[in-house]
Amino acid sequence: MSYPGYPPTGYPAFPGYPPAGQESSFPPPGQYSYPSGFPPVGGGAYPPAPSSGYPGAGGYPGAGGCPAPGGYPSAPQPGGAPSYPGVCFFFSLVLPPGQGFGAPPSGAGFSGYPQPPSQSYGGGPSQVPLPGGFPGGPMPSQYPGGQSPYPSQPASMTQGTQGTIQPAADFDAMRDAEILRKAMKGFGTDEQAIVDVVANRSNDQRQNIKAAFKTMYGKDLIKDLKSELSGNMEELILALFMPPTYYDAWSLQNALKGVGTQERVLIEILCTRTNQEIREIVRCYQSEFGRDLEKDIRSDTSGHFERLLVSMCQGNRDENQNVNHQLAQEDAQRLYQAGEGRLGTDESCFNMILATRSFPQLKATMEAYSRMANRDLLSSVGREFSGSVESGLKTILQCALNRPAFFAERLYYAMKGAGTDDSTLVRIVVTRSEIDLVQIKQMFSQMYQKTLGTRIASDTSGDYRRLLLAIVGQ
Repeated sequence: MSYPGYPPTGYPAFPGYPPAGQESSFPPPGQYSYPSGFPPVGGGAYPPAPSSGYPGAGGYPGAGGCPAPGGYPSAPQPGGAPSYPGVCFFFSLVLPPGQGFGAPPSGAGFSGYPQPPSQSYGGGPSQVPLPGGFPGGPMPSQYPGGQSPYPSQPASMTQGTQGTIQPAADFDAMRDAEILRKAMKGFGTDEQAIVDVVANRSNDQRQNIKAAFKTMYGKDLIKDLKSELSGNMEELILALFMPPTYYDAWSLQNALKGVGTQERVLIEILCTRTNQEIREIVRCYQSEFGRDLEKDIRSDTSGHFERLLVSMCQGNRDENQNVNHQLAQEDAQRLYQAGEGRLGTDESCFNMILATRSFPQLKATMEAYSRMANRDLLSSVGREFSGSVESGLKTILQCALNRPAFFAERLYYAMKGAGTDDSTLVRIVVTRSEIDLVQIKQMFSQMYQKTLGTRIASDTSGDYRRLLLAIVGQ
């Protein structure tokens, strides 16, 4: 497989993206030429999103634009609404009928979405847990039936977030460049040597290796690797050598270009990244591909899904980790009156709350909603929405509840059934390898009673499998 036009000049030798002090010019135009031959991002498409009934341009209404709390006599009081037996959290990016989010393949013995430990919402590795949603006290348990719908986590669950790849302590870019050169020199390729280096260096260190390789040998490391590799192994290696922001921007560009749109990719990236990450992606998309991400989204999507993604592109979500419980109660009532409590759906109210509130605040809102409406918010979204906008809204809520569990489920369905969605598998393993892949592995085992490494080993082969397992830490 050939990838003409892959960056001949290399990524920056300095760590970080963008470089400190150069944010205003981030990134230099044309620094990374687009690899036109790269395999298209997989993932399939959602059913078409509704394209009518949404208010025109002019912004989303503020909190005052949604029904005022307490203003609807028909709103149920806690415990006053009829119960809905059998309702579970069925949220996923196109799940088989009846399959709940996080349910094991048998579909039995597991209900609800796993409750995470106190989790970090930052975009980089962190070992310091952020304050939980209920400072000073335990999490409320006033859910329908008197039980929390989220199972407890194993005592071994790591607090905060942690990647499986850590920067090498004794890093020497020139030594690693020499190892890679020898692995590709002569007849045949020493794939194991390549795996040993690439899987045990951080992304910043890989950028330094690439720069050292060009300095030492006057050749582009990526071009040499492409000439020695092919197929999924090539795609995985190229992803590992792209700076994270560029890789996200590149994935979005692939999802939007050509005939059809890969809605799953748009949702996975734009609905899960931090404000800073999204803003850097938008700038990188413009500088590297000469296109405006928001305009491309508007031209390739429509209706309520388009408006949700445009909201995500702004990178303006509140990121205050403190929870306002009064606001959570008010938002829960607004959402009820915008959906279950009326004929039809006020989509703009859902968009406004889910696009602006912090993830800890949304988690508190979901808990308040369950106590008030005797139904979980995720199932209400499933009743009120469909298609891509439903999947986008659910992704936001899933990340508020347990971000590692969301990615664990995406990995499970990428490998479920006949064939493997290798682009999704590569994208998630690479992008989360330095952030929270440790937690994703733990949630995968809890949700599906099988380790992520075991599943990868049964669905992949050769050097591709060897490198994936090395990254996962298996």
